[in-house]
Amino acid sequence: MTAKGRPVLITGGAGFIGANLADRLAREGHSVLVYDALRRPGVQANLEWLRDRHAGRIIPIIADICEAGELGRAVGEAGAVFHLAAQVAVTTSLEDPAEDFRTNLQGTTLLLEAVRRAREDLPLVFASTNKVYGNLANLALRLEDDAYQPEAQEIRLNGIGEDRPLEFHTPYGCSKGAADQYVLDYARSFGIPTAVFRMSCIYGPRQMGTEDQGWVAHFLIRALQGKPVSVFGDGCQVRDILFVDDAVGAYVAAWRSIGRVRGSAFNLGGGPSNAVSLRQVLQHIGTLLGSPVQVQHGDWRAGDQRYYVSDTRLATRALGLRPPTPWQDGLAALADWLRGQNHSPTAAATPSHPAEALP
Repeated sequence: MTAKGRPVLITGGAGFIGANLADRLAREGHSVLVYDALRRPGVQANLEWLRDRHAGRIIPIIADICEAGELGRAVGEAGAVFHLAAQVAVTTSLEDPAEDFRTNLQGTTLLLEAVRRAREDLPLVFASTNKVYGNLANLALRLEDDAYQPEAQEIRLNGIGEDRPLEFHTPYGCSKGAADQYVLDYARSFGIPTAVFRMSCIYGPRQMGTEDQGWVAHFLIRALQGKPVSVFGDGCQVRDILFVDDAVGAYVAAWRSIGRVRGSAFNLGGGPSNAVSLRQVLQHIGTLLGSPVQVQHGDWRAGDQRYYVSDTRLATRALGLRPPTPWQDGLAALADWLRGQNHSPTAAATPSHPAEALP
């Protein structure tokens, strides 16, 4: 499916994933409406980077996701919508549940209503999170080589599937989980062609990671600065990390296949081949940089999953996804990009209240 001459709207378009997606679409010849409140440190630089690379194709709209008038005007111009704007940190949701609700759930419903009023054939692809499955506390695990592994062989081989029961923990899990369900229901109730990605940990260039969100980039930023990394829990928790180019490819594939996959939710991550513990990532960063990373430990954080790996078979089959980038290669690419920033990640390392996507 194409935008039929209309621009593509990306909410949270100056954020990490949004900027990479906007760059891909602009390189393919699309005009892109970059809708962003520009509240997160680093996103202004992302927007300037996009405008420098794609003069005339990037159309900024500086507005909050809950500004219904601006949102409605943007949707009215769009030929497709990628909804990445969000409050993205569990910790921030615990500090301010009302703001988390406003951004993640109210903002999503305002967007869905704007789409419904504009055109019910307008495609919308939504960035959800693996947190919709809760903390997976009932998953039997064992510790092997600094990493938690599931006892169940099926999960060990393939990861967590979309048939896993939903279980919302923390205000962030509730707001994103409810938004996830609204997006799917607008396909059922109103026929709007929507699709949902329940994302694991996405990483790569243009990510301004903090202690609260974007941990892969945050670990590298701290290590490059020669500063200690805070690890909450024992560091053996496992995630399937996915390089941002692969995530962007999945979003574009979902848009192009929306007629077949409308109303579908997909787990999106690096899968079992890219399942790695925090300790293993830190060890590899030490190898890349030539010296061990300093680590300091804190208590486990609310809602943290000791193991989450996406079963990506459904998304791979439905969308024709290519094999993901090996995590060691992606980590090296991110390290190279961060070095090329002359490392000034003082802003990048500043904790913030983010208003752009990704889990």
